Amino acid sequence: MLVHTGESAYSCKHCDRKFTWLYSLRRHMRIHTGERPYRCKECDKKSTQLSSLQIHMDVHTAELPLSCKVCDKKFVMSSDLKRHMLAHTGERPYCCKVCDTSFSQLCKLKSHMRVHTGEQLYSCKQCDKKFMQPSDLKRHMPFHTGERPFSCTECGNGFTRLSSLQTHMRIHAGERLFSCDVCGKKFSTPSNLKGHMLVHRGE
Repeated sequence: MLVHTGESAYSCKHCDRKFTWLYSLRRHMRIHTGERPYRCKECDKKSTQLSSLQIHMDVHTAELPLSCKVCDKKFVMSSDLKRHMLAHTGERPYCCKVCDTSFSQLCKLKSHMRVHTGEQLYSCKQCDKKFMQPSDLKRHMPFHTGERPFSCTECGNGFTRLSSLQTHMRIHAGERLFSCDVCGKKFSTPSNLKGHMLVHRGE
């Protein structure tokens, strides 16, 4: 009866969108969690919806009738070819009205707009912390899993982030990029410099 009355029984706790059916809410929630349960067996591309994966599979199984005249890359859909051509022309038709930054794709503009709105669509299932981008959520998850995918080839130490490994590698390379403004002594990491500054403060 909800279809006929227009009533929406299921609400998203993250953005207040409402849905008539529970499965629609569950599918919508993947926007916030970053979950992509449908995986392509050919190239490991992941999708939030089965229909999107089925369209993608044409890349592997069907003929590709549309070709880029610049690099000969082939496509199934004209919309994909049109979007690809922007890489060659450098055209950025989607412009942010707040800061005038422009983008080649509408999805990138929408993602960028969260910088201005502060909207955080992606939630961690472990601690409910929220993030603006799925990449931020992915970077956060090793704190719960204990996974340290970035390893130092010199000493074997593992790190949750690539940036942390790159900072650590300065120790082995002997790089000292952080200088004390008081005495000029140099350090390989900002944390070491911060600890050194306590000497000057008398702490």
